[in-house]
Amino acid sequence: MAEKEGFRAAAFAAAGIIGLQSVYNLIADNGFLLRPPGIQSEEDFLSRCTSCGKCIEACPYVAIQAATWQAGIAAGTPVIDAASQACQLCHDFPCVAACPTGALRDVSKREDVRMGTAVIDEELCIAISKSIRCEVCYRSCPLIGEAITCEYRVPEAGNRGFAIFAPVVDAEKCTGCGICVQRCYVRQPTTAIRIEEAQRNQ
Repeated sequence: MAEKEGFRAAAFAAAGIIGLQSVYNLIADNGFLLRPPGIQSEEDFLSRCTSCGKCIEACPYVAIQAATWQAGIAAGTPVIDAASQACQLCHDFPCVAACPTGALRDVSKREDVRMGTAVIDEELCIAISKSIRCEVCYRSCPLIGEAITCEYRVPEAGNRGFAIFAPVVDAEKCTGCGICVQRCYVRQPTTAIRIEEAQRNQ
């Protein structure tokens, strides 16, 4: 009997360690999870979201999923994995309309959306590191020419003299939808563009 109780205690302890590790991983990644349109701040979102799943059901592109246990304390809340299926910025924002608690709100047009900000890894971006005329993120951006532009850069010595057309993100106009991430040609070791937490005006 004592042996069984000891085993049970050890199992609970192991489960606790796993849970704490998942929370630690979330914090270690700056706690950022890509949320649906209409998020005002992570703190505000978590104080209002009940994990009801209505925004998940409303998304016609199946872009919104429930966060798994790996998200720790945020498990069950709606998230978007942009590399798999980005937000398409629907004109009528059905996910926002479906939210019963106001966790998603104050969005009437694409320019209102601030889910995050795209950040380019210049070491992975083939347009910059290999002087390949790519423009995929630029041309796939729903706010083309505004949120992402192409900047001509003088080629450095040793790159065969090829011109560089570098994608540049305007953090004030980027919606953080993640379409650029989904379309990015680079996949190893990761995409050359990622979404990070948006800097919001207080």
